[in-house]
Amino acid sequence: MYKQIWTTLSAIDVSAHVEKKNNLSYLSWAWAWGVLMEHYPEANYSFDLPQSFPDGTQMVFCTVMIGECSRRMWLPVMDHRNKAISNPDSFAVNTAMMRCLVKCLALYGLGHYIYAGEDLPPAEQARLDAYITPEQARKVSELLSETESDVIAFCRYFKVECIDMLRQKDLEQAIFALEKKRGGK
Repeated sequence: MYKQIWTTLSAIDVSAHVEKKNNLSYLSWAWAWGVLMEHYPEANYSFDLPQSFPDGTQMVFCTVMIGECSRRMWLPVMDHRNKAISNPDSFAVNTAMMRCLVKCLALYGLGHYIYAGEDLPPAEQARLDAYITPEQARKVSELLSETESDVIAFCRYFKVECIDMLRQKDLEQAIFALEKKRGGK
């Protein structure tokens, strides 16, 4: 059952629900739990008592159960800079608990790529890394011609040898720039 859960949840693109704070990505716990409930309404979670350390910092622990499957995760109570807080208040502990819940859900696959330092699920990243289609290459070529743009400079800017090697992730920026230039002519 673990594999089925992983296959289902890791395929979900969470990128539209990721929040950025101080160059780190966070997934809303409410959204993550809602998605889990759509797929596994029998799921449940629990928290252990926070563990306190001699310096006054604390660690929270969360367990998520889906049917017979169980995963456990931990997270220090941290400030906005992701530094452990000494003697945290209840708000900081609550925040850490809910972040820990989302981190635990990543063990099942939901948003796991966020913790791997990626911003997109592997399938979406592969799509963006792919070369543009021949039809898209024709459109770019037409725009380059219409705007009398320097094709060599264009390719150099996008670090490609030819238009056909332009990546999907760069297509929108390329077309936007060329259409803007065309509008100015």
